Amino acid sequence: MIKQRLKYAELSPAPYQSMLATLTALGKGELDNAIIELVYMRVSQINGCAYCLDMHGKALRKSGYSQAKLDTLAGWQVSHEFNEAERAVLEWTDSVTLIAATGAPDSAFNALQAHFSDSEISELTFAISIMNAFNRLAISMRQ
Repeated sequence: MIKQRLKYAELSPAPYQSMLATLTALGKGELDNAIIELVYMRVSQINGCAYCLDMHGKALRKSGYSQAKLDTLAGWQVSHEFNEAERAVLEWTDSVTLIAATGAPDSAFNALQAHFSDSEISELTFAISIMNAFNRLAISMRQ
């Protein structure tokens, strides 16, 4: 068992509560909750956050997401399980999560515009960003 380094939620309650408020706001936004959870799962997969993978995998299963999609998420680029909108979301998720390497290219952004409004794209980018922040806290503090 890995020992937690610091109880960051207790030590920094105001920033932590603000992050939780962002999650709540996203859950009440325009994006479908399954898309948000898919983003959270993919970000956590890229970052290797076991705690978050467990939590978001359960949430996706509960929402009715197919096991086949979950099983092939790591290889979404070659999987036949994902529709074009999901592929655009996953491409954007990968490019924003790995932004130092990708620079979030126009091609990934433009693919979103065929399926989502500007406000949905904004919320999607917030979802990617906040999950990256949560992953970094959980992994660095060994949650």
